[in-house]
Amino acid sequence: MRGKQFHTGIDVKVWAIACFAQQQHVKENDLRNFTAQLQRISNDAGMPIVGQPCFCKYAMGVDQVEPMFKYLKQSFSGIQLVVVILPGKTPVYAEVKRVGDTVLGIATQCVQAKNVIKTTPQTLSNLCLKMNVKLGGVNSILLPAVRPRIFNEPVIFFGCDITHPPAGDSRKPSIAAVVASMDAHPSRYAATVRVQQHRQEIISDLTYMVRELLVQFYRNTRFKPTRIVVYRDGVSEGQFFNVLQYELRAMREACMMLESGYQPGITFIAVQKRHHTRLFAVDKKDQVGKAFNIPPGTTVDVGITHPTEFDFYLCSHAGIQGTSRPSHYHVLWDDNELTADELQQLTYQMCHTYVRCTRSVSIPAPAYYAHLVAFRARYHLVDREHDSGEGSQPSGTSEDTTLSNMARAVQVHPDANNVMYFA
Repeated sequence: MRGKQFHTGIDVKVWAIACFAQQQHVKENDLRNFTAQLQRISNDAGMPIVGQPCFCKYAMGVDQVEPMFKYLKQSFSGIQLVVVILPGKTPVYAEVKRVGDTVLGIATQCVQAKNVIKTTPQTLSNLCLKMNVKLGGVNSILLPAVRPRIFNEPVIFFGCDITHPPAGDSRKPSIAAVVASMDAHPSRYAATVRVQQHRQEIISDLTYMVRELLVQFYRNTRFKPTRIVVYRDGVSEGQFFNVLQYELRAMREACMMLESGYQPGITFIAVQKRHHTRLFAVDKKDQVGKAFNIPPGTTVDVGITHPTEFDFYLCSHAGIQGTSRPSHYHVLWDDNELTADELQQLTYQMCHTYVRCTRSVSIPAPAYYAHLVAFRARYHLVDREHDSGEGSQPSGTSEDTTLSNMARAVQVHPDANNVMYFA
């Protein structure tokens, strides 16, 4: 972040610190130093944190999270952010996210105690990247001059993913997450999440999820998208036909529900990371880094790809450790008639818009965000899953009732719905 500033920074005026680490480990002097260093880095990044926190207390245990957060919301009007210091891996994290995201709609940023005791500019910059978007800011945008022609008309980008419970756990549901861009850059995203039957591979409620996000896009931009680009993660090649058949139809139905005859062009792309293909540079001058990886942006669409279908490999990130693994993209449907070069360029550019870092990542930002949203929903369900897993349900409680309870548990607060709470 040195020498870089956010495209749109948020002024943080009312904020608090809650320290769940023991006072003998994180001393008051450590908190003062952390606050001063965080303010210095955030000011340089264009996200000024004004003054001292309105509240700074030590706390112990999961049970104190909700009462403390409710007190903060009631006592400090317009509180924007709670910085939570944790001693390490602890159940407090899940409770902080449950209360902040689903109960009260307060932005929360968790920090490991070791990073408070010993601050580094890199760690503090990473915190600022997350905090700015959680508060509604924009970290970076694609330069309009280099964007492909698909941006000439209103376009919305979707990311879809499903996470499944661990093997051998037959009680917990699968979680489907869909995110969509909410501006023209595209930088800001909104999310919607559903629980569904255990290990179901298709997003069963996709029609209503897409409809919800299209309405939100229109409210934010006052435009109806004429083009839709979908990055679908978590699909194996054997599922392509079923996923495309059901989910493409679901997206079309969502559009028709909004307005008769509304049929934006849809480009549907499956993203795969789990494969055994590796790419190497023949010319030593092209090799990058200690592991002699291929340079970021390397694209292969001949030779090792399918002879008749539209697929390509793209290594969008710079490999820091070990051999880079390119992502494999399968274009399952393309109403927008994009050329291979346009689609590859668009996908590579979307890998640069991920808010958590200032460099390109291995998959497009929408797919990455869908993954984060689904995993965040797991934390929202921690208590529910524990209760149902321990057999504490009343006898006669049906599986449908359990799913409906879980569905309510993963719905985020309206205040969190308008920002990237999952960043």
